Amino acid sequence: MKIEQIYTGCLAQGAYYIVSENEAVIIDPLREVKPYLDRLVKDNVTLKYIFETHFHADFVSGHLDLSKKTGAPIVYGPTAAPEFEAIIAEDNQIFEIGKVKIKVMHTPGHTMESSTYLLIDENGVETAIFTGDTLFLGDVGRPDLAQKATNLTQEDLAGILYDSLQSKIMPLDDSITVYPAHGAGSACGKNMQKET
Repeated sequence: MKIEQIYTGCLAQGAYYIVSENEAVIIDPLREVKPYLDRLVKDNVTLKYIFETHFHADFVSGHLDLSKKTGAPIVYGPTAAPEFEAIIAEDNQIFEIGKVKIKVMHTPGHTMESSTYLLIDENGVETAIFTGDTLFLGDVGRPDLAQKATNLTQEDLAGILYDSLQSKIMPLDDSITVYPAHGAGSACGKNMQKET
């Protein structure tokens, strides 16, 4: 198994490339997909899924082009309603990639479809979480950005985010590596650490 963070400093945004055996997934890809396509060819692997942690307001995702060029389906968490073909996963749904698994954890609050992806390694050990804008290093996602998309107030969304963090993420083992969608410099949080 290999996990690679593809970090773009100008956007303070991290995409993730995970390979197990001859299959790969990409989480939150950037708009320019050629580097991902080149990587797939170089590693001689098939892109099995494209995971989106949520609908992004701060950058244009490459998920549609990547799906069109590879045939890999796009996966969103529960409650997402995209205007294009995608798998809308259920909370706790498991996706298999090579010898590893990715478990969907619905973690609304930043947006209502926000989901965290839990990576379970080939030995069945929960290894890493890809938190999108739910949890950063040093901060949590802003609960005020999705107000227009829902009938909820900023306070309502903050409460939902709190519940997501307490019920889904905090119970996980402390040894798990946190891979957020953004680092310091992003408008999605105020107190993010420089580490990514």
